Amino acid sequence: MNKLSYIFLLFLGISMLVACDDTETYAEMKAKERAAINKYIADSAVTVISEAQFKANNYTTDVSKNEFVLFESNGVYMQIVRQGCGEKLKDGETSYALCRFTERNLMTDSLQLSNDVLYWSSMPEKMSVTNTSGTFTASFVSEESLMTYAYGSTSVPAGWLVPFTYIKLGRPAAADEEIAKVRLIVPAAQGQPYASQYVYPCLYDITYERGR
Repeated sequence: MNKLSYIFLLFLGISMLVACDDTETYAEMKAKERAAINKYIADSAVTVISEAQFKANNYTTDVSKNEFVLFESNGVYMQIVRQGCGEKLKDGETSYALCRFTERNLMTDSLQLSNDVLYWSSMPEKMSVTNTSGTFTASFVSEESLMTYAYGSTSVPAGWLVPFTYIKLGRPAAADEEIAKVRLIVPAAQGQPYASQYVYPCLYDITYERGR
C-alpha cells in the first residue's frame, strides 16, 4: 500500500466522522469519544489499572491480563508490551528515536495509518526527543515522516511521549534483546492534529528504538 493509499484511508475515515453530524456540540463529541474508548475497553477485555497499582507493579503492565494503566492527568491508557533494551533517556539528554506504528481510529474502528509495512520498511518515523527534568518534548525530523505527510505537522502527539518515562530507549546488541513496544489509547486532546480537531481517540501500537 503506497503513501496515497494511506492518505485516502485517512480522509475517508475523517469524512465519515464529519458526515455524521456537523452540528454536534463539543460536549457531545467528547461524549462520543468517551463511548468509543469504553467500547474498545469492553470489547477487548482490557483490565484498567490505576497509577498506584502501576507503581506497585514496578511500572509494568501484565500483557497476559491485557492490563492498561490509565493516567488520570491526560486520559492516556498505556500497556507496556516490552520495556526495551539499553537505558532510559536521561535528564537533560536529547536523542533520536525511531518508531514504527499502527494508528487505528477508535470512533470508526478502522486502520488509519501505519508505517509497519513493507513499503515503509526503510523509513521509520524519526523524532528528536528531549528529557527536561522528566518532561519530554519531541518533533519529527525525517523528510519521509508518514505522520508529517498525513497531518502537516512535525509535532509529535503528546500521547506518544508518555511511555518515555517508563521504557528504555536502546538498540539491540544481542539476539535476546528487543526494542521497546507499547500500546496506547490516546484521547483527542493528546493526539495528532486531526484527532484533536475532529475529537476522536486513536489506538496505537508503537515501537521505540534509539536512533543515530
